[in-house]
Amino acid sequence: MAITKEFKALQLRDYIERTELEGKDLNFLTDLSKEQLLSLFKAAEMLEPFHRSKVNLLEGKQLCTMFFQPSTRTRFSTETAMQRLGGTVISESNPDANSSAAKDESLADTLRVVSEYADIIALRHYNDTTIFEDIKAAQVPVISCGYGNITHPTQGLLDMYTAYRALGDLEGVKVMVTSPDLTRARSGQSFAMGLARLGAEIIYSGPKELRTPETIRQKLDETGCKYTEYFDLTQEEQEELIMECALVYLPGCSVPKGQGARETFMKKAKNYYIKLDTLAKAKEKYGRTIGIMHSLPRFQGEFDFEIDKTEHELFFKQIGFSIPIRMALIASMIGLS
Repeated sequence: MAITKEFKALQLRDYIERTELEGKDLNFLTDLSKEQLLSLFKAAEMLEPFHRSKVNLLEGKQLCTMFFQPSTRTRFSTETAMQRLGGTVISESNPDANSSAAKDESLADTLRVVSEYADIIALRHYNDTTIFEDIKAAQVPVISCGYGNITHPTQGLLDMYTAYRALGDLEGVKVMVTSPDLTRARSGQSFAMGLARLGAEIIYSGPKELRTPETIRQKLDETGCKYTEYFDLTQEEQEELIMECALVYLPGCSVPKGQGARETFMKKAKNYYIKLDTLAKAKEKYGRTIGIMHSLPRFQGEFDFEIDKTEHELFFKQIGFSIPIRMALIASMIGLS
């Protein structure tokens, strides 16, 4: 048998090229293969040493961030990632009021115009239907930084990268995605879609009337992902299910406004509350340290905040990993000249 492998040292450029993302948009993580995702992770690992300094890979390139919905973590980390790569940023955090959208310019025209200023666009928008036609007008790659209630792939990427850094191979790993409202859990759904590509098993737990949207379930089915939905569990049943998983993901579903809506939501949330005692029982019974993940911001009533001080906490680590994985993504979508 002939030896066909090359033994040259692998370079960051090799992993960036293997993502095959240059010039492409990012809408759903199911659009990426396992090989593309792992190439992104390898590139992110090589960029980790620069997440608080700088590596001039994209000098002379410009990112435009346009956020039609509020954001702290996604916008800041995306802009920081570009700056760490040596690029520059132009930003609009309230386009409905401050851009030509306020003059009724169409989103498609806005994106076509902005393409003349930027090499890549990071877009957050409340629309999750016609937006996929609108972004075709852009002449540069567009990163979805959250569309409606359906998709938030860069959040899903940083969550997956955190899980990868914590556990390594994710094949067959059980991950719970749980919320009092899975219809508005775009970060959890994006995480699940990415995990599906890596062979993880997804466990959903939530109210039956607020289950995972059909669009997401269809995409999971297309990947051949193994996933199970549990509805309206008691606190005891929820705790038993948690103890079977390696990771538990909370999508950071915001509490509805209005006294009646808030009270109804918080009543449902009680059954999904994660106790530190449950995690301790799992460690004692199975020898398993269950990681708790959260897209943030969080609210009182989701889980015991004492988890912050334990080995189970992964949510702040997710924030730290958001810079290198977004650096890898931006570099891949723009390409290294």
